[in-house]
Amino acid sequence: MNKITRYFPFIVLCLMLTTGLQASGSADTAIADQTAHAPPSLEYYREVEAMRAEQLGLESGELGLIETLKVRATADSINVVATLLFFGAIIHTFLAGSFMRLSRKFEAKHQEQIRNHGRRYVEGKDPVDFKATLFHFLGEVEAIFGIWVIPLLLWIELTHGWSATAGYIDSRNYVEPMFVVIIMAIASSRPVIAFAENALSAVASIGKHSPAAWWLSILIIAPLLGSFITEPAAMTIAAMLLGQQFYRYEPTSKFKYATLGLLFVNVSVGGTLTHFAAPPVLMVASTWEWTMPFVFLNLGVKAVVGILISTTIYFFLFKKHFGELAVKANALEANSAKTDEEPVPTWVTVVHLGFLAWTVFTLHHPALFVGGFLFFIAFTIATDHHQYAIALKGPLLVGFFLAGLVTHGGLQAWWIEPVLSSLSEIPLFLGSTLLTAFNDNAAITFLASQVPAFDPEFALDPDRAITLQKMVVAGAITGGGLTVIANAPNPAGQSLLSKYFGGTVSPLKLLAGAIFPTLVMVGIFLIF
Repeated sequence: MNKITRYFPFIVLCLMLTTGLQASGSADTAIADQTAHAPPSLEYYREVEAMRAEQLGLESGELGLIETLKVRATADSINVVATLLFFGAIIHTFLAGSFMRLSRKFEAKHQEQIRNHGRRYVEGKDPVDFKATLFHFLGEVEAIFGIWVIPLLLWIELTHGWSATAGYIDSRNYVEPMFVVIIMAIASSRPVIAFAENALSAVASIGKHSPAAWWLSILIIAPLLGSFITEPAAMTIAAMLLGQQFYRYEPTSKFKYATLGLLFVNVSVGGTLTHFAAPPVLMVASTWEWTMPFVFLNLGVKAVVGILISTTIYFFLFKKHFGELAVKANALEANSAKTDEEPVPTWVTVVHLGFLAWTVFTLHHPALFVGGFLFFIAFTIATDHHQYAIALKGPLLVGFFLAGLVTHGGLQAWWIEPVLSSLSEIPLFLGSTLLTAFNDNAAITFLASQVPAFDPEFALDPDRAITLQKMVVAGAITGGGLTVIANAPNPAGQSLLSKYFGGTVSPLKLLAGAIFPTLVMVGIFLIF
């Protein structure tokens, strides 16, 4: 009964969100009819640009990039403000560590003050320092983009009114954040992790289950599994296994960040063996009529080669460190007490894998995967003696992060779309890679799917249009490991592994760790 009570608020929240999503579908049309667009549509921008071109005596479509950006920036005050707030949130992520240090300082001072306060609070609780908690929240990377949504919505409300504010939120698609919350919770359950560990253990046995063998197995195989179980699920499994088989042995800081950067890059490209698992590919597969063989041959094969090359080179660069980790692993194993826990029954594992498969299969239908998750919670209660406690804080924070990113990202089309439209093949690939570092790569490819020059039906040269399609998506997946915001699964990996980095992952050190495997992927996609 206590477990049911514990999960009851989350169950109610899921039901409310599902109901809201279903209701919003019927309300979207009415809202669109009754409110001004915030932001303006791409069609509106093209009309304004045509008028400006006419004023300058130019043909429609001959307006330069700078002039186009000027026209769009002045078309609606929300554009520049939203972009400034978006980059403010990005800068905030670099300052997260400073906020955490201030939080610990305030908490230490608070603990000193209350040592002999003599007061009794409800249920014997110690008083909480609001300032320390506030700065801790400001230092949570997963909360930052959600925090910056507050001034964004206030600005829309002040300049456009409540109807436009609510209309904009209703126009955003929050299915992916909801999906990531649920897939993380299921993928991090004991039966799924035990199954993945046993599967990878067969490969690691080639290297006698040494830290090096586990490191290679996880960083090569787990990202490629993302092509079938989705990238967020693969990231969750890989991060948890790396924590158990690598990070707990306390490698050097340089090695830790190199591994994290490699993990992010490998997962970003590893989901391209199919056309439904990687968010950047999924965004365009239907619009551009990409099939699984097309994605596999044009992206997947190159991704496999890049993963093998990057991981192998990093292995040899840090080879001497693996010897030190092996010594620590042997010492830890010798000193640890043996526990004879009952293994997870096969039937329980099969049911968990069924819930995982159902969630992946219904990823476009939130009412179905949320409903499935409610049954999953019920099943874990009924088999509690074989389960870890389901940790929802991490997945909910990651979902909050992604929801904030979706909200901000929807207001960046005014400058990203014309930048992409102005680039030829190689500059487009490099530009897409760079832009991905500052925006979710799925948002980049979605905007690309709206560009007429990338559509063979409208382009003057259909073959070139297809080449541009491949280049923009290749760039988006290549840059998916550079920052935590570059790819939807990255926040999940950071949330699960941040405890091994003192609670906060440094964006600059992450970038340094991801640069080399990113450059390897750049070379693979440009040469082959």
